[in-house]
Amino acid sequence: MHISDRVHKILARYEGESAETKMNLARILMQGRVGGTGHLVILPVDQGLEHGPARSFAANPAAYDPHYHFRLAIDAGLSAFAAPLGMLEAGIDTFAGQIPTILKLNSSNCLSAIKDQAVFASVDDALRLDCAAVGFTLYPGSDGFFGQVDELRTVAREARAAGLPLLLWSYPRGGSITAVGETALDIVAYAAHIAVELGAHIVKVKLPSDHLEQDAAKSAYAGRQWADPVDRIRHVVEAAFAGRRLVIFSGGAATDPETLYRDVRAIREGGGGGSIIGRNSFQRPRSEALAMLDKIVRIYSGEA
Repeated sequence: MHISDRVHKILARYEGESAETKMNLARILMQGRVGGTGHLVILPVDQGLEHGPARSFAANPAAYDPHYHFRLAIDAGLSAFAAPLGMLEAGIDTFAGQIPTILKLNSSNCLSAIKDQAVFASVDDALRLDCAAVGFTLYPGSDGFFGQVDELRTVAREARAAGLPLLLWSYPRGGSITAVGETALDIVAYAAHIAVELGAHIVKVKLPSDHLEQDAAKSAYAGRQWADPVDRIRHVVEAAFAGRRLVIFSGGAATDPETLYRDVRAIREGGGGGSIIGRNSFQRPRSEALAMLDKIVRIYSGEA
């Protein structure tokens, strides 16, 4: 596999990792239309399990079919497709070798009031499905966080032994964190740092607002203006070992394309590693989704 100079530089930051882990990172970083640029655009489809099928797919009924998502990610030229076990198993033979896959090992569901995740799949499942990486969600701040860390320790050890990179969804919630605090600048940066300290190769966080949640942290942020989203992105990336780990940002709930494009430009200009865009992709008609993803790819490629 040809590896670009930019990707070689990124891989060099992952000291102490096996050749297999770096090669799987390269599989994702060299895939698709942004391949070789150092950016990632990933399609994640765990929302059916997290939020329910109708809330996730009724807006675009074609999306009830797992094959729809494989094909969307492939035709859009994306970096990878991330999903829970059942969805990947439902299409992995048909689309084998066409796009790197990331197996999401744990998940929540909206029928439970508990802010926690349950492990549904294993590293062995990821190997069986020839996945390029595994994904895992953490809820820093929740009552279940320390139990999640215990589960993650086992997952991370098994993934490293298998040469599979770890993509951590790091979503602060629960405890003393307010609803607006879940996307506060200090909290998102803290969540990114927690993820890399726990061994994440790639971190997924939400876009940070200019709100500051923790009184104890406010003095550290004093003297700077945080109105510009580029500065906020740059700070979150800085929190991930000064950019030595890839930080990608969630697309969030479906929004208008122009807002999404502004966010993507801020991520690019702030040194972010890319976008992981689910509902903003699959809740639109296929033609609209492909046009939107095309524009996002061109922004990350410096063409728009």
